[in-house]
Amino acid sequence: VRHRKVLILGYRAVGKTSLAHQFVEGKFVECYEPTVESTTPATAPVSAQDEYTILPHSFVIGIHGYVLVYSVTSLRSFQVVKTLHNKLFESRGKTRMPVVLVGNKADLALESREVRMDEGKKLAESWGAIFLESSAKESQVTEGIFTKIIEEIDRVDNSYSRSTGCYLM
Repeated sequence: VRHRKVLILGYRAVGKTSLAHQFVEGKFVECYEPTVESTTPATAPVSAQDEYTILPHSFVIGIHGYVLVYSVTSLRSFQVVKTLHNKLFESRGKTRMPVVLVGNKADLALESREVRMDEGKKLAESWGAIFLESSAKESQVTEGIFTKIIEEIDRVDNSYSRSTGCYLM
């Protein structure tokens, strides 16, 4: 069994914990305490972090991939996710990062939307990342998020091992 560590990051109340619960337990949890940091063993350990101003070095060491989450109903959360990506990119030494950008709460009424789908797609493209919109509440795309991040991790890992040079043994 190959284990991978995936970190879920985003602004408060965007649905990070709900996405993790939906993936691990297959259900939407209506009420819970806000998460500062937690680890949930699943196909891969999943962590969630609420405070974007604090990005401990542990969020880079041993982490294989990142799911960056914003709420489609919050422009602020979209701006925060950009800051998080920049901090991660700088912390990792500007190496390639497996990233999936998720616009969550896509089930909410169209009039409450503050971030258009094309804005999320454009941002993900600028990072070379995968983009998905989801609804943790309605279980839309939730499993696909974690499938995509595992695929991205494998793609980036494999791209490092491709070499046309020779090996000294």
